[in-house]
Amino acid sequence: MTMRIVLPDKVKFLIDRLNQCGYEAYAVGGCIRDSLLMQKPKDWDITTSALPAQVKKVFPHTVDTGIAHGTVTVLLGREGFEVTTYRIDGEYEDARHPKDVFFTSNLYEDLKRRDFTINAMAYNDSGGLVDAFDGTGDLRDGVIRCVGDADERFAEDALRMLRAVRFAAQLNFRIDRSTEEAIKRRSKSIGMVSAERISAELVKLLVSDHPGQLLKAYETGLTSVFLPEFDVMMQTEQNHPHHCLTVGMHTLETIRHVPPKKTLRLAALLHDIAKPECRTMDAAGIHHFRGHPLKGEEMARQILRRLKFDNDTIRQVTKLVRYHDDNPPLSAACIRRALNRAGQEAYPDLFALKRADIMAQSTLERESKLACVDEYEKIYNDIIEKKECITVSGLAVNGSDLIAAGMRPGKEIGETLRRLLELVMEDPAQNTRENLLEHVIK
Repeated sequence: MTMRIVLPDKVKFLIDRLNQCGYEAYAVGGCIRDSLLMQKPKDWDITTSALPAQVKKVFPHTVDTGIAHGTVTVLLGREGFEVTTYRIDGEYEDARHPKDVFFTSNLYEDLKRRDFTINAMAYNDSGGLVDAFDGTGDLRDGVIRCVGDADERFAEDALRMLRAVRFAAQLNFRIDRSTEEAIKRRSKSIGMVSAERISAELVKLLVSDHPGQLLKAYETGLTSVFLPEFDVMMQTEQNHPHHCLTVGMHTLETIRHVPPKKTLRLAALLHDIAKPECRTMDAAGIHHFRGHPLKGEEMARQILRRLKFDNDTIRQVTKLVRYHDDNPPLSAACIRRALNRAGQEAYPDLFALKRADIMAQSTLERESKLACVDEYEKIYNDIIEKKECITVSGLAVNGSDLIAAGMRPGKEIGETLRRLLELVMEDPAQNTRENLLEHVIK
């Protein structure tokens, strides 16, 4: 871990300009953490002893993005940099916002209100690294630890509990024992956090390199509040030859095996969400989960709406949940019908989800299952390459053509187009204007 931090030119300019005007200024927070880990920071935040009005006097182009809390965005060209006055937070009343904010000239007072030691470091070229809480030690040891008293930090903002798990997932760190115990004590207060903030952290956790850390959110009681369905999955056994894990642990393995794409990881999280509700047991004691994809689509939609995901994400994820267990016969005609059922939007992500689902099952018939997915994808690619028709809009004729051929406007038009689509999905060579109109006339 390097102790040398190279500030971007614009960040250095901002800090030097504030210094020249008699104010302290440092790069602070996540950008310092990432730099010490030899990672490229996404953002560079600056903290300063200058009051917001003084910052606005120093720089000609600013935007009041959070001036009540001391933040001014300074514009340098097309880039914006958040510059925030050192502050002390007053009493928190809603597990998110301080009732009052007090500005201070003391950097230490500002750093000690931050969430984790690895995010409570500051740096400038003249003063070097300011690390009052041994953030560098925790980076070296791979530990997520609260600054000061963990209960106080989580009382200030309950989302910090989920952020602790998210940072552990992103950095492959462990959560300090006292910090984890505080999460367990205060986990119910995550319910005071808005769904939008929770879903943003959940997505960051899921698309990280170690999404299995979601297990820690379960163990500390967080998911019982914002995703209780996952807790039920963790407690649902699968006594079946093709499975060797609970529904929840199978789900974590599935997430781990899909690429780190938001919709795919969400679909992996929710693909078996309905299994606990659909579980039955036969006379031999074997569990079955008939109908869980269709029920899962409904449950996934409810959960994603509850967590305030956008409609496009909801549509993509629920499609994958519904069709993750759809295994059509491996003929071109059947695959064309499968594409029509699921919609081309579900592909090729559906193949990634299917493979991950198989990899998270028992090893029984694993190779033959994967071979089937390979053949499915091969036929799919051939269909797409040949641009074969799989929807009514891809037909060589439309409703106007049928009316011109003598059909009366009405529902019969739609029914005829659907019959023609069936014909074309069976035999793509039929998709010419002449052939289809001849079938209509007959």
